[in-house]
Amino acid sequence: MAEAQTRVGVVGLGYVGLPLALAMYDAGYDVVGVDVDPDKVETLRSGKSTVEDVTDAEVADAVDGGVEFTTDYDQLVGVDGVSICVPTPLRKTETPDLSFVLNAAERLAPVVGGDCTIVLESTVYPGATEEAVADVLVENGATIGEDIFLAFSPERIDPGNEEYGPTDIPKVLGGVTPKCGNRAEALYAPVFDTVVRVGSSTEAELVKLLENTFRAVNIGLINELAQIAHELDVDIWNAIDAAETKPFGFMPFYPGPGLGGHCIPVDPFYLSWKADQHGVDTRFIDLADTVNREMPGHVVTRVVRRLNNRGTALSNADVLIVGAAYKPNVSDTRESPAVDILTELEEWDAAVDYHDPHVPKFDVGETTYESVQLTDERLNNADCVVLVTDHAVLDIDRIVDETSLVFDTRNATAHRDDDHVVRL
Repeated sequence: MAEAQTRVGVVGLGYVGLPLALAMYDAGYDVVGVDVDPDKVETLRSGKSTVEDVTDAEVADAVDGGVEFTTDYDQLVGVDGVSICVPTPLRKTETPDLSFVLNAAERLAPVVGGDCTIVLESTVYPGATEEAVADVLVENGATIGEDIFLAFSPERIDPGNEEYGPTDIPKVLGGVTPKCGNRAEALYAPVFDTVVRVGSSTEAELVKLLENTFRAVNIGLINELAQIAHELDVDIWNAIDAAETKPFGFMPFYPGPGLGGHCIPVDPFYLSWKADQHGVDTRFIDLADTVNREMPGHVVTRVVRRLNNRGTALSNADVLIVGAAYKPNVSDTRESPAVDILTELEEWDAAVDYHDPHVPKFDVGETTYESVQLTDERLNNADCVVLVTDHAVLDIDRIVDETSLVFDTRNATAHRDDDHVVRL
């Protein structure tokens, strides 16, 4: 257990920062959580969770135990360590946006004193911790590796994953200097079951991008194979299951309606952007992105063909999208393929609604949609139901039984053998 007097801060209380703050509290640290959103902070102070994977009871217990939630960076004066867990989106030009990270570093610099360990967890391009964050601290008079210790440790949170909690997942980290790495390891060792030390912060940054670029490229491959299999009239899902029986040399990936979430659609661009700075082409990454971005259009094209075969033009069709979240059992709609599918269907002048038990409202461009009730009448009236997200709470059999045409992008209907069910 960490010593009770060790005081730490967590900046950014989203899906990464809040679980980390509670894990540090459970490890015995005195924790201060900082976020720029006053409504979020007020909710947390009242003992209510703002993250699906964290319960109200866990937050209430932490508040009762002394965890502070605040918008005030001055509350971090004198802390021994700080973890930065703020967003790192892409700009419209698909270049890295480190503005949240740099803002956090600039606000931390005059607050934290000497001998503080700062760990960046936000996804960045290789070299950003040493080049960008360190520069902010140095400009404010810090000497990295002597009075301020800086490291990078990639977040590995998987929203909705009930098998692995935040502290179960091995924690990779690398310091800007060896001494920085030692300090960061000492900070995180009481919190995580396993700490995996790598040679530098840049190496740790690459680990994160490697993990998600690997997934993006392989998903792109299987999405392309799914399109080929469709033209060959082969069931891609059965082919994957059969290939998986090989005990070596194969890892299954599955097709889908497109990539979504906070990592896989975004992280490879951080790597390709940095590679471009060094004159290196990222052909696999770029091709995979192209294939994955085409999948919502592929889904709509196949829906159009099925409806045409039934004598219904898409412009006259009533389409119900089931699932707006990017993955099952969460409410997160960031980069969800449902956005592109809904948009393209409406461009064909189809009448489109959506249902998602986890997403009561859904913003697409400047339009806000509201989830409709999944009544038998609504299912009966739909010319096609497009299953985009297979939440566990959905009654798939009822959807199939009450709908005249189901286009299943997730293989959720594998147990059914109905002529009106089409799988990706």
